Amino acid sequence: MIKCDKCNHDAIIYQRYSGMHLCETHFKEDLLRRIKRTIRKHGMIKSGDKIAVALSGGKDSFLLLNVLYEIVSVRRDVELFVISVDEGIEGYRDRLLTRASSFLKELGLFYRVGSFREEIGRTLDEIVSMGFKETPCSFCGVFRKRILNRLAREHGATKVATGHNLDDEAQSILMNYLKGDIERLARLMPLRPIEGFIPRIKPLREIPEREITLYGLLEDLPTTVMECPYASRAFRSDIREVLNILEDRHPGISYSIIRGFEKIRPLLPDRLEEEEIWRCETCGEPSSGRICKACMLKDRFLR
Repeated sequence: MIKCDKCNHDAIIYQRYSGMHLCETHFKEDLLRRIKRTIRKHGMIKSGDKIAVALSGGKDSFLLLNVLYEIVSVRRDVELFVISVDEGIEGYRDRLLTRASSFLKELGLFYRVGSFREEIGRTLDEIVSMGFKETPCSFCGVFRKRILNRLAREHGATKVATGHNLDDEAQSILMNYLKGDIERLARLMPLRPIEGFIPRIKPLREIPEREITLYGLLEDLPTTVMECPYASRAFRSDIREVLNILEDRHPGISYSIIRGFEKIRPLLPDRLEEEEIWRCETCGEPSSGRICKACMLKDRFLR
């Protein structure tokens, strides 16, 4: 049995990007240290913050909540509460949110759930059944962001914490670059607050998905291998396959992608910083135009 590089115990993981074999104790310490370093590096948590944790019910968001709860429990100057979105995906989101609710009862945290049904009058399953040419993710992403932002704002949040991991971040950067979507690329790391939008923080952005899964199993967090039934239809699914191949052949390439992005981000034009922020004439939410994207999409399937 291969031994841990930091002690004489059996190793449970080999980090190809670092060349380290780690035992359970040192693996956990390493992962938590890197999450806390990311929080400090980007100034994600400050005195007076009220953080809304976006809990999907998956492994990433459960780890995120677990770590933030540990940090906030020893601080009196930061508050924490939890928000979720029920898109209306039968047999998937309902099961995950049931597990999330049970977990949160143990922590005693304030919890609110918003749904597509309440917000836009349709579930995602119903929207998909209408046969639009866009992928389900095209609708889901817009409405999820709107609901999370509204829930966070209504309950006084200063920041929304999401469970995006290293794989997610690298995929988003590469995906937007290949699409030539510089505006979306810039939005991955806003340079200044935008009125009406609650700032997002991503404490797990430097942790590989594989390590999050392992940590969840070791800590007996309510992890799951369930994947959204619509995920395979998205462009992101193809990008994930490509990146997995590249990471296997060139360990650490995902880190290189986000490090490179951090260097070029200040050089990217930020149209949101130059444009006037409107209030949507239909719903009153912040928008880059007279009618927000959510209302434009909603109008299509409610006609």
